[in-house]
Amino acid sequence: MEQKAKQHTRINKILLGPLERPLLAWLAKKMPLWVTPDKLTATGFLGTILVAVSYVLTNQNHGFLWLASLGLVINWFGDSLDGTLARYRKIDRPQYGFYVDHAMDGLREVLVMFGIALSPFVDFRLALIALVGYMLMANLVYITTYVRGEFRISYIGLGPTEVRVILIITNIIMFFVGNLHVQTKLGTFTVYDFVILGLAVSLYSIYIVVTFINARQLAAIERKE
Repeated sequence: MEQKAKQHTRINKILLGPLERPLLAWLAKKMPLWVTPDKLTATGFLGTILVAVSYVLTNQNHGFLWLASLGLVINWFGDSLDGTLARYRKIDRPQYGFYVDHAMDGLREVLVMFGIALSPFVDFRLALIALVGYMLMANLVYITTYVRGEFRISYIGLGPTEVRVILIITNIIMFFVGNLHVQTKLGTFTVYDFVILGLAVSLYSIYIVVTFINARQLAAIERKE
C-alpha cells in the first residue's frame, strides 16, 4: 500500500526574512511564464557549481572570490525562488519539491565546502569538520520534519541565506585585506579558518541543544498518551 509523506509546517524565522520574503514575492510575480520552478532549481545548482569552481580557481587569482560571490547570489536566486514561484502559481508539488530541493541541498553543500577546502584560504580539515556539522543539522531537520511535522530551516535566526551573506562578506574581506594568517598556540590559521570554525561550532552546538530539547519534549508527549 502506498504511504504518503506526512504534511508538515514550514518554519523559516531568519534574520533577513523581513527583507527576503517581500523580495521573493515580488520576483515571483515578475517571472515570465517560461521560467518554471524546476528551471530555477537547475539555475541554483549551476550557481553552486560556479561557487565551487571559483573557490578552487582562487589558487591562481584571488579575484575569483568575486565570481564565487556571484555564484552564491545565483544559488540564492534559484534555490529560494523555486518554491515561492510554485506556491504563487499554485503548482506546488509538496513531496516532489521537498525531495528534489533537499537532495540537491546536500550535494550543494558538499560541492561548496569542498571548493572552499581546496582554496588557499581554509584548512581542508576544518572545512570537512564544518561539512559534517551541516550534514548533522540536515539530518536533524529531516528527522524533526517526520516526527513532529515541523520543517524548520532556521535556528537562532540563521538559515541558508544568512550563511551565504556571511560567505560573501568574508570573500570581500579576503579580497581587500588578503589571506591574513594568525599565529595561535594550536598553530597558524587564516581569517577564513576562523569563519569556518565559528560556523562549525554553531552547527554542532545547535545540533546538540536542539536534539536534547526535542527528545525531552517528545518523551513528555508520549508519557501523556
